[in-house]
Amino acid sequence: MKHWGSAIFPLTLLFTLTALTLWLRYATEMPDFSLDGSYRHDPDYIVKDATLRKFNASGKLQYTLKSPDIRHYPDDDTTVLVTPDLQFLDEKKPTTTMRADRGVVFASGETVDLFGNVRIVRNAAPRDPQIVATMPQLTVLTEEEKAYTRTPVLITQGKSWVRGTGMRVDYRKQTYLLESRASALLEKRNP
Repeated sequence: MKHWGSAIFPLTLLFTLTALTLWLRYATEMPDFSLDGSYRHDPDYIVKDATLRKFNASGKLQYTLKSPDIRHYPDDDTTVLVTPDLQFLDEKKPTTTMRADRGVVFASGETVDLFGNVRIVRNAAPRDPQIVATMPQLTVLTEEEKAYTRTPVLITQGKSWVRGTGMRVDYRKQTYLLESRASALLEKRNP
């Protein structure tokens, strides 16, 4: 009769070494990286002094977007704009211009995020003075001609001002809606 008790220790040691070797092999394997540049965040094209013009279905100019430096990044399909200048145009309404230090256009091209010293200027209308709104960030939905922010906003018109947090802008309706914490100083208009 054979005693298997003396063979258990070497078999356990052999099994443990085999398991550790397999674990070490998988733990130290490097992931496969493609050398095609897809993991890098480098622009695939750079455009200087560009102007984009969007026309509506009837052929009238709807808006223009200008930037002295545009860079497209293929890894996340974003386009970064330096000092973008976006103007909504309509012959029946005052022109509205949106400017910022930096902008990002996402893949669809219908959403533009503006960052840093964002300024909206609605030109004066026959009965209304110019409106200026300033904020640190603004998201513009170009096709809907709307914009919104969750940041603090200051709107001035002549000597009147309104402050609040969060705002929705509708260019078609020419409305500016503050969402919360609104306070104002309104100048009395002469009849």
